Amino acid sequence: MSFGETPITIIGNLTADPELKFTASGQALARFTVASTPRTFDRESNQWKDGTSTFFRCAAWRTLAEHVAESLGKGSRVVLSGRIRQHDWQTPEGENRSMLAVEVDEIGASLRFTTVQINAKRATQAAAPAGDDAWSGGGAEPPF
Repeated sequence: MSFGETPITIIGNLTADPELKFTASGQALARFTVASTPRTFDRESNQWKDGTSTFFRCAAWRTLAEHVAESLGKGSRVVLSGRIRQHDWQTPEGENRSMLAVEVDEIGASLRFTTVQINAKRATQAAAPAGDDAWSGGGAEPPF
């Protein structure tokens, strides 16, 4: 992360399925919104009360974008970390507009209320020849 960036961690639920698109250069981009609603326990009524929801527009790039689109859907509870970015533009009528969005660095399913099955996609690596390495599992006990 660069100096001066604003980091953020959000816990919330996806409001819709992620939208996966590809740029002209072939870069994957997933856009989605996360709603975060604070809950407090009211001792007088003995019930949980929802606060005002905050909605965060998020974007994930490249492989992360593809994983988000494959793994998450509407209602998925997530924990994400990223950086707040401001986007400025001008409407066709000439009005200046801006919005804040989160550029996601990491995202995962929250395990507080559910379980998940991890399907790791790992790069394959050719095994090096064992040679005289005592740790290669050549049947001998380690030298200690």
